[in-house]
Amino acid sequence: MENNLKRALARFALSLVAASAFAGCSHGSSQSTASPAASAGAGRKTIGVSIQNREAQFYQDMETGMRSEATKHGYALIVVDASRDNAKQQSQVEDFISKRVDAIVLTPYDSQAIGSAIAEANSANIPVFTADIASTSAQGRVVSHIASDNVQGGFQAGTLICQAFKSGSIAIIDEPEVTSVQDRVKGFKEALTQRCPSVTIVADVDSGGTRDKASSDTGDILQAHRDLKGIFGINDDSALGALAAVRAAGLAGKIAIVGYDATPEARDAIGKGEMYGDAIQYPAKIGSTTIDVISNYFAGKTPPPIVKIGVGTFTKASLAQPQSPP
Repeated sequence: MENNLKRALARFALSLVAASAFAGCSHGSSQSTASPAASAGAGRKTIGVSIQNREAQFYQDMETGMRSEATKHGYALIVVDASRDNAKQQSQVEDFISKRVDAIVLTPYDSQAIGSAIAEANSANIPVFTADIASTSAQGRVVSHIASDNVQGGFQAGTLICQAFKSGSIAIIDEPEVTSVQDRVKGFKEALTQRCPSVTIVADVDSGGTRDKASSDTGDILQAHRDLKGIFGINDDSALGALAAVRAAGLAGKIAIVGYDATPEARDAIGKGEMYGDAIQYPAKIGSTTIDVISNYFAGKTPPPIVKIGVGTFTKASLAQPQSPP
């Protein structure tokens, strides 16, 4: 009987050890799935992306490029829309930090104000990358900025204006607080100086990159400068807004309008001869290149501080040609 009691006690002790081991395993498992960072340790990285205006076709295409490339690398993307609201974008960065993402991508709505959010991510040891629009703040460190070569793109737009006519007055429908637009206008003016110095800029107005404001401002310009021969819109919303005013004035096809992006609606207007042409960006390539740059960073490589994507041109002749990134 004593032997039976010893055997029973031994079995009971073994069951306690097994239960303890099981509890330990269960506790460890729950920790490993508690956060993106833990999942990343198992090989899956998470990237938080805050897009300043997800409704814009350009940013939809950029997101498509990001998602396609992220799938190739096995990364998870969390993509959110800042809706052109700096406070909202700042909050989104804080949310990414709380989720312990492995990297953050921003297209800043306010290039200056975004610095404090970038600094917060730096403090949390999360690398920050910018796409399309750069941060101009002295706060925070961005690992790499990936964007169109907007100086070159502006030069392309200016070259199109010079092809349309060699002398006369033009207007710029601008958005000067945006860094990429500053570069576009710089390149545009360089092209005029080099290729058609007899073309004169008689108006340069801030229309905020929006169609309604661009239309209203262009109407005012047409009243003040009845001999206007050309218009440069810094994006297609600006160019199409200008076109609406030109149409209302009965001048469609008589004023050379050049835009920037070559969205489907702008291409249609170019095909009809209502717009002369566009500088064309490749947002999907910007998106895919951004993910590739991040992948290299994860692999221990130091990416260049700026990665430039070439810009092309789109005219009526381009409608019959396939368009692909350079």
